[in-house]
Amino acid sequence: MTQAGYKQFCPLSMAAELLCTRWTMVLLRELVAGSTRFNDLRRGVPKMSPTLLSQRLKDLEAGGIVERTEIESERGVFEYRLTEAGRDLRPVVEAMGFWGQKWVEARLSLKNLDPSLLMWDMRRNLNPSPLPDGRTVIQFLYHDLPASKRSWWLIVEKHGDVDLCWYDPGFDVDLYVSTDLCTMTSIWMGLTTVHKERDKISLTGDLDVAGKMQTWLGLSPFAVMPKRAAA
Repeated sequence: MTQAGYKQFCPLSMAAELLCTRWTMVLLRELVAGSTRFNDLRRGVPKMSPTLLSQRLKDLEAGGIVERTEIESERGVFEYRLTEAGRDLRPVVEAMGFWGQKWVEARLSLKNLDPSLLMWDMRRNLNPSPLPDGRTVIQFLYHDLPASKRSWWLIVEKHGDVDLCWYDPGFDVDLYVSTDLCTMTSIWMGLTTVHKERDKISLTGDLDVAGKMQTWLGLSPFAVMPKRAAA
């Protein structure tokens, strides 16, 4: 561990020494959500440097929270999985997320916009069941972003797998979703809905897929917690 520690016998302070270093709880959010490979973890924490990510994984492994195993079919490639102690942290991570959803002001959350994280979480939480059989391709266009970050593709296969591309995959697009990043983030956080923001969203393509967007759209797992009433 890199920090000096609190030097208290209290179990809370000892847990904080391991869990409250910078990026650690965010990394745990990704592990709890099911990411196991280094590159997938990086996509869930895109602003965390690879060096720091590697160090935090080593810290969690040393603390008995994560175990690293080599994938048999891919020599030199490792997976990081939560141990029993790590899995016991799920309610802690969820409680912090629900607290933030309820009590942190929405305008503060919406200052931290990140299209790569938003799309990665949307991919992970997308519900394929309302979509047609076969492949469905949905292109998101954020008109307020520079060209390098403007276009994203969600590809939903017939068996339910969802892939995210930041380059044109070459498939016919079933639905184009054009909006701004703040609006889409607000919907994903559960602060508003597709219907309420219809004046800020342009949907072009399959009318059935467009009409069911709120149903298939992957929302934040914390979106079920309502914001507290304004004082």
